[in-house]
Amino acid sequence: MPNKGGRNPSGPWGRLKPVEQDPLESIGLPSKGDTRLLDLKTQESYYTKIVDRYMTFCSDAGQRDELLRRFSALEPSSSKSSSSNSSTAPVTSRRVLPSINDETLHSPASTKALSDVVAALRKLREGIVATKRVDDFAVQAYLFCIRLSILVKHSESYHPAILHLLRSIHPHHPLTSVELQEVVAYLVLDAACRRGALAEAFALRQRYSLKDTKVNAALTALAHDNYVLFQKVKRSVDGHRARIMEWAEGDLRMHTLKCFGRTYLSVELDFLEQATGSKWADLKQGDGVGWDLEGSKVVIRKIKAR
Repeated sequence: MPNKGGRNPSGPWGRLKPVEQDPLESIGLPSKGDTRLLDLKTQESYYTKIVDRYMTFCSDAGQRDELLRRFSALEPSSSKSSSSNSSTAPVTSRRVLPSINDETLHSPASTKALSDVVAALRKLREGIVATKRVDDFAVQAYLFCIRLSILVKHSESYHPAILHLLRSIHPHHPLTSVELQEVVAYLVLDAACRRGALAEAFALRQRYSLKDTKVNAALTALAHDNYVLFQKVKRSVDGHRARIMEWAEGDLRMHTLKCFGRTYLSVELDFLEQATGSKWADLKQGDGVGWDLEGSKVVIRKIKAR
């Protein structure tokens, strides 16, 4: 029964519970008409929420191996993201988290958590671009986005972010020499390994005066289709560069297998696995190798008896 005056009784039955909104999803893309990220203070508070969410994910993942599996579950085929690293701490700091390598796990919850972070970073980047922001905060946010997106192998995020950082932010608010070399190395490796533009990779190295012996070795390996050297370089670099180099692995390994097919009648299994960086089962299932295994020897071709 209503009280006098027609008012409903106060209390739990007369009130709706407020809807809880995800702080990362509550803000939309500036390109879609949401203007909140055109405010500089809002950009900074939103970035803090992104980092908090990322750190929560890392904390929930627990052990290093579990964190690695969660990141590796997010591959480009699903347009989601994966892996660990990048800056955290105060907005003006450029401290970087330890990088993570590779592994696999299929977890919808993990995929959603990191997808939300990558999507939020896109919104933040749009806000920074729209406001033409070129300060230390912009550098911090872009470095975070680039490093995380590389480990996630989400080229749609890291490639345009690298270009904007180098072309629009760096000329007005210079990166440190270490940061510049880091970002240019990513760009060079991306051109060579993901886009297969080896000539462009050499041109970029020259344009930005990149001095990096491991990147040079990777380019040499690609230029000579040297899969053994390529694997050696990949094992020696940090998690970010190794992640970018993964884009070229399949084609290089296939080229190596074709060379074996044209050159040998048979090879020792250990030698084949070492040369291709893959186990026999992976070569059969993933690369479609149709050769026969007889004991410890792989028979590639059999001489037909006359």
